[in-house]
Amino acid sequence: MYFGVLSVGADITSGFLAMEHIRASKSKISLIFKDFHADFLKRAEGDVHFTCTEGSAIRALVKKSEKSGKRENMPVNIIAWVPSISPDPVAKFILTLSIKLRKTN
Repeated sequence: MYFGVLSVGADITSGFLAMEHIRASKSKISLIFKDFHADFLKRAEGDVHFTCTEGSAIRALVKKSEKSGKRENMPVNIIAWVPSISPDPVAKFILTLSIKLRKTN
């Protein structure tokens, strides 16, 4: 699988997880990714699964942003693997999640 597709998978995995916590907060919080790091370890020759286990840390970041009103950043780790071939990762990603409570007028 081409590395661009793997990168999109990592972006979507962490972005959807963050958006779920933002929606649950019912606050108007904007989300961007500040930076992106990828290590491509093996060729992905099958259906790729993406895993992010930092949901509780992202929830805490949302709460912190609500209280502070400032931009808050956190690196989020995502692992890509092909379970039909091996439990070993084919790629590892670190995306810096950056969120901020939007001011209402």
